[in-house]
Amino acid sequence: MAKANAFTTPAGWIEVICGPMFSGKSEELLRRLNRLKYADVNFLLFKPKIDTRTKKTVKSRDGRKNIAITIGSSREIVEFLRKNKLEISVIGIDEAQFFDEELGTVCELLANSGKIVYVAGLDLDFRGEPFKPMLTTMAYAEKITKLTAICTECGAPGTRTQRVIDGEPASYYSPIIKVGDVEKYTARCRHHHVVKDKPILKKY
Repeated sequence: MAKANAFTTPAGWIEVICGPMFSGKSEELLRRLNRLKYADVNFLLFKPKIDTRTKKTVKSRDGRKNIAITIGSSREIVEFLRKNKLEISVIGIDEAQFFDEELGTVCELLANSGKIVYVAGLDLDFRGEPFKPMLTTMAYAEKITKLTAICTECGAPGTRTQRVIDGEPASYYSPIIKVGDVEKYTARCRHHHVVKDKPILKKY
């Protein structure tokens, strides 16, 4: 049973950890979940099936890892809890940008039922445009932590994810979802983030 003072406010809220690739989102998510073990707080970690880089685990670049439940849709989180009738205080969700647009509604439902929900994911796609599942979830969240990486071109704070194909920036019209790592992506600042064929915004 969780310690009485494990939380200082009434349970039930959403926290989002976002940023580009290589900014430490999974590391921060796992750090927050790991500290719960010292207060005997039960938690579950979920990840999307589309992320095949690791099986049944969430692993950070600094070596942290935790067992994860792999699911195909955000609604499966609620179904899993109902089916197994588990007393869980905290829900962790990694690579949240890969889920469907119901993610925000699901997180809202979980928070309203007394769960603390930690959500980690990319806020922007490779084109520099918002991922819709994250956009809605962030709107519902009580707290948002935006992390930055290091721009590989100039060393400034990297806030964008650069997709590279055969050494060249990817086209705006490439598929939005393409799972990969350092072989396909790098971190860039606003000024060094390049998207080929991107429609030009009109000057105001």
